[in-house]
Amino acid sequence: MSALYVERVGAGRPVVLLHGFTQTGRSWTRLVRDLSRDYKVVTIDAPGHGGSQAMRANLAEAADLVAEIGREATYVGYSMGGRLALHVAVAHPHLVEQLVVLGATAGIDDAHERAARRASDDALAAAIERDGVEAFLVRWLAQPMFAALPHDQAAFNDRLRNNAAGLASSLRLAGTGAQEPLWSQLDQLTMPVTVVAGALDTKFVAHGRRLAATIGSNATFETIDDAGHAAHLEQPDAFAALLRRVLST
Repeated sequence: MSALYVERVGAGRPVVLLHGFTQTGRSWTRLVRDLSRDYKVVTIDAPGHGGSQAMRANLAEAADLVAEIGREATYVGYSMGGRLALHVAVAHPHLVEQLVVLGATAGIDDAHERAARRASDDALAAAIERDGVEAFLVRWLAQPMFAALPHDQAAFNDRLRNNAAGLASSLRLAGTGAQEPLWSQLDQLTMPVTVVAGALDTKFVAHGRRLAATIGSNATFETIDDAGHAAHLEQPDAFAALLRRVLST
């Protein structure tokens, strides 16, 4: 199994950033510029994405690889990256100093719903393989959950660095349908956890509230105003301020 692609910028306490589906570590560029003035910022391309697009791994396998790279650090994950960060925290709690997840879930509880989602993810993977990355991205980013996301060309071009085989494998191996739910293990987490959702992202506001409540008193839930699913891109200054506040505690 080949290594995941990683970039490190800055010095100080380490912060590991884990991106969402169809993105790469470069999606964090603005936040990296901010945080790297005071912290060592580590960005990792997830399996099937960017510089790791030849990698094939499920979330549990990816979590082991990410933990080996990040070691003791604050782990920050968005969407798919949030689910990956939760896996790191469950499997390697001694390495996670603080955990921040944005727009994330611990998985689908109901076995029938999970099977249906797995079938849906597999159909989506087949569509990527059939139609290509660009056509898929146009449809993917047209979803209501991304309605507030600025569709600047640079971000779209970065997503185009991915290939169809890599994205399809990510859906089949690390999609929400393939993920074994973590809900029953969350109360074992003892590190400080900050769960975040865009205030306009009602689905993940509900997921976030449940995540924080299930983890327990060491978890807090926060929303970012005027933001949907990709709150860190839609309201980058607000997300950076929140993250700096978390890191200062």
